[in-house]
Amino acid sequence: MADNGIVTLELETTAGTYYTLWAPGWVSRGEQWQAFLGDDSGVFAFESPAALLACITASSAHDLASHPDWRAFMDGAETKVTPRKGGTINLVELPDNLAGRPSFENTRTVSNAFQVLRSFGTVCGIDRINRWFRSYSVLSNVSRGQDHYAGENGLAEWSSVGYTVRDNWVELLDAVDAALVTPDLGEDADRLVAEAQERIDAADAAATAVTPDAPDTSSLDEADVTGPAGSAAASSPADGADETGDADNDPYDSTPWGNAGIDPIRVTVDGTTVYTLRCYVGNRSPVFLGHRGEINTFTSARSLVRWMVDAKDHDLADMETWGDLVTLANAGELEVDVHPSNVYGFTGLHGDIAAGVDAVDTEQLGRAYELLADAADWAQDDGVNKVLLAYPRLQDYIAYMLGSPSAATPTAPFDEEANGWTQLEENLTARFTKF
Repeated sequence: MADNGIVTLELETTAGTYYTLWAPGWVSRGEQWQAFLGDDSGVFAFESPAALLACITASSAHDLASHPDWRAFMDGAETKVTPRKGGTINLVELPDNLAGRPSFENTRTVSNAFQVLRSFGTVCGIDRINRWFRSYSVLSNVSRGQDHYAGENGLAEWSSVGYTVRDNWVELLDAVDAALVTPDLGEDADRLVAEAQERIDAADAAATAVTPDAPDTSSLDEADVTGPAGSAAASSPADGADETGDADNDPYDSTPWGNAGIDPIRVTVDGTTVYTLRCYVGNRSPVFLGHRGEINTFTSARSLVRWMVDAKDHDLADMETWGDLVTLANAGELEVDVHPSNVYGFTGLHGDIAAGVDAVDTEQLGRAYELLADAADWAQDDGVNKVLLAYPRLQDYIAYMLGSPSAATPTAPFDEEANGWTQLEENLTARFTKF
């Protein structure tokens, strides 16, 4: 990320070049939030890093003031308001990136821009942006990087992304420009900006050694940090997020599974429980134990381990650490250890959805939907999107329940939502070899 989880952005829009701050995500009271430097009037944007520094020095009347590390960011802020590597988001030239081949640089540039644009839509409640991302599932695949477009249909999909950008980009950039505001620093504006520039220049001069570049925004996971409209937005906690911030002490990390980066997962649907394996590669692209969209599942942890000994024809066999797990399984030294973040329970959800919004456990719903989306991504099909298109009320229902922008507040009856969810569950279990 960046220092204290706050990223300095240089935005190139049709209106000009602006500097602002972005907090891609932080956890507070069990919810994950994201925000830009701004308030209800919009996202604060400045023509120079000095003007940005002058504003945050003069006033704390903005949404990032509630960020848990805001004070730490302000300590030495003169060294942080100039964007580092990866902090420039050129929205104007993005169509040109898509006109080129899906190289590492182009896919990373487009992915970063999409992530910031998606956050604009969420934080500022810009329906035009939110509808665009919901309408075109191919946009999410850009975060998978260059390798995703190396297959037989890769160039065609890359072109599809380019076409939808070409057809919608002017309106989307207009929406971004409309959300940008520059606060008035008052009669002393020139003096404040000049003093801020002096602080930046002094900090640069005082640097007696070259320090490593901070990791750029390409390292930010495109977790679905979404939430209600406003300058700050909340969503469900990220996968396995440790709200205490002490994730380094998780005992699971020292298990063979943690060392291998391949995780056992437990799935329960209508009282039936199965086990399988999953890992993430690249920018959180899921890979399941299985092949060609079929997930190998087992009714007990022991049967899973026994099967691993001789199994070869599956996608996880290509992982470098797979052999380490097989060696332990052969020696009888491998036990299935399922981390709490990899337990998915569907039982009762369709009934709760039918009963209404107050009956649903949003954490259970969010985690179940995560597994549905992961399975569809791995299988490279639009199974989930097809169901949501067939049951549009379900799409709005899930968005509302998980804190994403939705077309309307769900209202009874909820028969369509429950029927659509049942279809999603059936599509998932149809992928299982045993259920």
